[in-house]
Amino acid sequence: MRADEIRSRFLSYFARNGHEIRPSSSLVPADDPTLLFTNAGMVQFKKVFLGGEETGFKRATTSQKCVRAGGKHNDLEQVGFTARHHTFFEMLGNFSFGDYFKRDAIRFAWEFLTVELGIPRETLWITVHHTDDEARGLWQEIAGLPAERIFGLGDRDNFWQMADTGPCGPCSEIHFDLRPGGLRGTEVTKEEFEVHGEAGEFLELWNLVFMQYDRDADGVLNPLPAPSIDTGAGLERIASVMQGVPSNYGTDLFTPLIERAVQIVGVEYAYGTPTGSSYHVLADHARATAFLLCDGVFPSNEGRGYVLRRILRRAVRHAWLQGRREPTLALVVEAVIDRMQETYPDLASRRDYILRNTRAEEERFLATIGGGMRRFDEIAPEGGSGTVNGSDVFRLYDTFGFPLDLTELMARERGYEIDAEGFEAELEAQRRRSREDRAASGIGVGADELAMGWVDAEGAAGAEQEFAAYRAVDLDTDVLAYRRMDDGRMALQLRENPFYAESGGQVSDTGHVMGDGWRMAVSDVRKVAGRIAVLGAVEGDFRPGPARATVEEPARRDTERNHTATHLLQAALRGVLGEHVQQMGSLVAPDRLRFDFSHSGPMSAGEIAEVEEGVNRAIWANAPVSADPMAYRDAIAKGAMALFSEKYGDVVRVVSIPGISMELCGGTHVRTTGQIGLFRIVSESGVAAGVRRIEAVTGPAAFERVRRDERTLREAAALLKTRDENLIPRLQAVLEEGRELQRALDKARASGGADAVGRLLDGATVVDGAKVIASTVDVADADELRAVGDGLRERLGSGIAVLAAAPGGRATMLAVVTDDMIQRGIRADQVVREVSAIAGGKGGGKPHMAQAGIGQPERIPAALAQVVSIVTPLLAASPK
Repeated sequence: MRADEIRSRFLSYFARNGHEIRPSSSLVPADDPTLLFTNAGMVQFKKVFLGGEETGFKRATTSQKCVRAGGKHNDLEQVGFTARHHTFFEMLGNFSFGDYFKRDAIRFAWEFLTVELGIPRETLWITVHHTDDEARGLWQEIAGLPAERIFGLGDRDNFWQMADTGPCGPCSEIHFDLRPGGLRGTEVTKEEFEVHGEAGEFLELWNLVFMQYDRDADGVLNPLPAPSIDTGAGLERIASVMQGVPSNYGTDLFTPLIERAVQIVGVEYAYGTPTGSSYHVLADHARATAFLLCDGVFPSNEGRGYVLRRILRRAVRHAWLQGRREPTLALVVEAVIDRMQETYPDLASRRDYILRNTRAEEERFLATIGGGMRRFDEIAPEGGSGTVNGSDVFRLYDTFGFPLDLTELMARERGYEIDAEGFEAELEAQRRRSREDRAASGIGVGADELAMGWVDAEGAAGAEQEFAAYRAVDLDTDVLAYRRMDDGRMALQLRENPFYAESGGQVSDTGHVMGDGWRMAVSDVRKVAGRIAVLGAVEGDFRPGPARATVEEPARRDTERNHTATHLLQAALRGVLGEHVQQMGSLVAPDRLRFDFSHSGPMSAGEIAEVEEGVNRAIWANAPVSADPMAYRDAIAKGAMALFSEKYGDVVRVVSIPGISMELCGGTHVRTTGQIGLFRIVSESGVAAGVRRIEAVTGPAAFERVRRDERTLREAAALLKTRDENLIPRLQAVLEEGRELQRALDKARASGGADAVGRLLDGATVVDGAKVIASTVDVADADELRAVGDGLRERLGSGIAVLAAAPGGRATMLAVVTDDMIQRGIRADQVVREVSAIAGGKGGGKPHMAQAGIGQPERIPAALAQVVSIVTPLLAASPK
């Protein structure tokens, strides 16, 4: 059964059962800042589950586009190397908003799988939350399953939540039995089920979430207005079962893509080989690329765009590994469009845009990947180990376009680590130089590209542009000029412009511009020849003329909080650490701030607390914040702080907070310090010699951090069964109890070790007057093994012992000999080398005690059996 038929049957089945068929929502979640991408079918219904949005239906069914390649749900590194992990997949789902609950959810799922699809019931196994007796009973009643085929598991497996907060509840999963041959359908214990599941022999097909709660920021489970149902079944997984293939990549969703890739690359596909994995990566990443571009995500170095760029470049690398030196992914993306356009018509309508941008990104990386791979071979040669320093990692990123995680993955494949902190320091240094260059030139990054090709709107030639970012976030305006970018985006210059262009550490605004029949999603803002241009993808038929420009206000307000907070932070640092503190760089974004400053060493915990308190006191003072033009000389004379690296004109903008701060600044700010709300320092670290960095959050982000910390304390207190205020004394008591238990355990081990020595002595063989012992022992760790060896040597009198153990799963062999044996020329290191070699081991040590690691643990019995025959000639040849 083809995947298209499975999808169609699923939607039709639930439509027959009173469900409204809803289209898939975009991969970019609407009005949900908690998610990078849509990663589950219920995302578009999140507000409905929370009771904050009404629909005209109580039941719905969807086939939802999903991406998991960033944030909490990130499968990127595993994609291509397992049978089931994907960046892009389709989730089939049915939903009840306060209508039916567990009984019908279970009935629908069982009927669809066993009747509609005809999957044999004996191949299906069920898990429920271990406390959910109701669900367990319903499975027995409705599906007629015996209790032995229903397992109760814990929160990790059978309690579902999309994020740290939000809708959640216990769940029940349906698993397909993939065990080979006659084992399929035979009974297993819960423990065996879990072991087989980890081995991929029980495949989760469908998750039925019984949505009963809304988990708040404190971790409290609040009952939802009406219990609801959210289910998710992976289309790719069901297709693999229906088509009888061991991997999702063997289904008709992927085989046309792999076949196309093989045609392009010219290397034979073989499942389970590195080449096969590369083809899997190309097929999977082509799907993600096509759908992300279609839904408006554009490759960039930030946010969602950076995730897409990582996906694209990872695919290019795998094509490169198979010998391709020209665009490959774009041709596979074309096969994705051909395969999926009937179900998702937007792919067809945006075909040229998707293919053009895929090819452009491939060509950009192909221009540098060869040099990058050669450079990587130099800094991380095969067969070596160690750490790739931050400057080399940064050069791969900056010169050759290798995303940090790609370099990290390549390094790990060869046994290296990377210096991530050093990379970040190099990256920040580059950003600082970039800011200096922009200040010197008065134009933004990429201005050369933007300077040419502009078309003036009718009657707008020579018109002035008003920078309105300080006074408005939403206004009526006109398009003065426009141009189409090589990447398919549009660039506009507006008569009244409310958008802030990145400058002084503050990031650019986002938002949208709407005209007659068209809409631009503003993704970038640049300075161009004395004007500001907004850039973004345009939907509709663009025509210059009147427009409405709207900045994303929540992000702007959060950015303003963080920018004013950096001014307060600098003032507080100078007050606590001294007047030597100077700003060395900054980042002001909606979600955080970063402030680099001159200081010789790490701040103490007391200094950090004092600075944080100083900033908050300035916030609580609710001091007015003003911004006024002033002559540069006058501003400096009044004590305004200026960046020594910046170049200023004769007239500057001075942002003042009376009695606290005065700085030259062109950024946007709150009207009073009280609007910041709260300030929390997240970290203090060093980035270069004499340069420290503070990262902090304000407003809602700071409040959430406080609540998170309170939640952590509360949970810790609950775990220790005490009140919050008694947490430290209770923790100290628990630690002391642990130390007492460890002392008791050590004593017990010593006693047990003595008993073990006695048993070993009882089993000794006498050879030429010497006792010879060869045995396995059960010990907790290597220290205990050596303790047994010491005890045995003391009580052996005259002789040789070889012991084998596997503490922590690591097979080890230990040899000990008594002093008189050493005098006869028999050494423990010689004995352990000869015996361990039989089991693929090698080692050494001292004459009285030596140890070896074992490479072939299954050969240990054979090695121990040879001990007597190995030491007999040694004893015979040595004088008594």
